[in-house]
Amino acid sequence: MGMLADFKKFALKGNIVDLAVAVVIGAAFGKIVAALVSDIVMPVVSLVMPSGDWRNSGWIMRRGATPKDDVVLKWGDLLGVTLDFLIVAFVLFLVVAKVIKRIEERLGLVEPPATKDCPYCLEAIPIPATRCKACTSQLT
Repeated sequence: MGMLADFKKFALKGNIVDLAVAVVIGAAFGKIVAALVSDIVMPVVSLVMPSGDWRNSGWIMRRGATPKDDVVLKWGDLLGVTLDFLIVAFVLFLVVAKVIKRIEERLGLVEPPATKDCPYCLEAIPIPATRCKACTSQLT
């Protein structure tokens, strides 16, 4: 019974539940980002590329007399997956680094800085200060 109680305590710990929620939300958000990339961004990329169906581009190397012996190097697919990754990473960067930061600022979750740098000696001084404590310069 001790092991079962320990498992229940572990499974219902706040961090585990938070992690489970984050994984579920992350998976749903991943689907949104993947749909954005495949349905909006990649059709635009296909318009810019010389041939519309560039993901199926590749080289066929003949090993034998029959087509089943051919080796296909799908460089178009590799390029497409790499481009997908870069676009998804950039969209996530925009959402996480920029949008969430702005939301936190608007909700007041981020505290404003308490100090600023003196423009003359670069010493850290309190925001409301009118004179630098290090070089005694008058601040505006």
